[in-house]
Amino acid sequence: MKNLSVVTQFVLLGIPHTEGLETMLFVLFLSFYIFTLVGNLLILLVIVSSTQLHTPMYFFLCQLSVCDIFFPSVSSPKMLFYLSGNSRAISYAGCVSQLFFYHFLGGTECFLYTVMAYDRFVAICYPLRYSIIMRHRVCALLAMGTSVFGCIHSTFLTTLTFQLPYCGPNMVDYYFCDIPVVMNLACADTSALEMVGFINVGLVPLICFFFILTSYSFIVHSILQIRSTEGRHRAFSTCSAHLTAILIFYMPVIFIYLRPTPSPWLDATVQVLNNLVTPMLNPLIYSLRNKEVKSSLWTALRPLCFLSEQL
Repeated sequence: MKNLSVVTQFVLLGIPHTEGLETMLFVLFLSFYIFTLVGNLLILLVIVSSTQLHTPMYFFLCQLSVCDIFFPSVSSPKMLFYLSGNSRAISYAGCVSQLFFYHFLGGTECFLYTVMAYDRFVAICYPLRYSIIMRHRVCALLAMGTSVFGCIHSTFLTTLTFQLPYCGPNMVDYYFCDIPVVMNLACADTSALEMVGFINVGLVPLICFFFILTSYSFIVHSILQIRSTEGRHRAFSTCSAHLTAILIFYMPVIFIYLRPTPSPWLDATVQVLNNLVTPMLNPLIYSLRNKEVKSSLWTALRPLCFLSEQL
């Protein structure tokens, strides 16, 4: 990546119109961040320690938890650092890293939700062939593919953004380095590149969402063919958590990147929800709506509860 910039660092101005609220935001965002890390680490612990959860669905959920640990870690530590009264400056390389890893992990999650929808499609539409279709090698290739395509997607966007010359203003009117706010600081015409980036950022989630909708249209059709009410309820319950997580993930993405008239304050607020709240909610969604996860979680935590009672 060729660096034509004379700018050596950027300054993150934070969330617009929140001056004087730094202490309150620090406590709030730190709480979200801690709950996110603890919740996703618990999901990882439960899945790894419980043999009954060693299935393709929970394998992909495990990968999602890993992404949800690192995704908020791209922007949150720096944000918490300057909210606590420290410097808002971020190096040029740090800004590049933030943008790359943000879209790498976001893209990986986008592809991962699509793979998880395919997994539910096979489980419900072809239950007798599920173990053959979703064998270990296929699951490993699908999981690897989500990261590879996420990396390609992010590399394209990062190269597109930082091939521009940055030779003057370095005040980023946001709380982390993202494509629109960084491109605004370039010393060149960015209209063509903004259009390409807009198409890429918007097209990838829309294509994934189309495949997810296609999968679930077949799933709903198959579920409606089940005669017993209990059978239909059981089939729907296996998909409800995934559908809830998909809606929570895609709504902020569509709102931020596909709106014709951006609003910095509104976009930043929605972006915070996407970066911190969504990864925090995923463990709750998948544990509270899933009897197997709740049972395994209780089994994993029971020795700790017993130990605390003894003390």
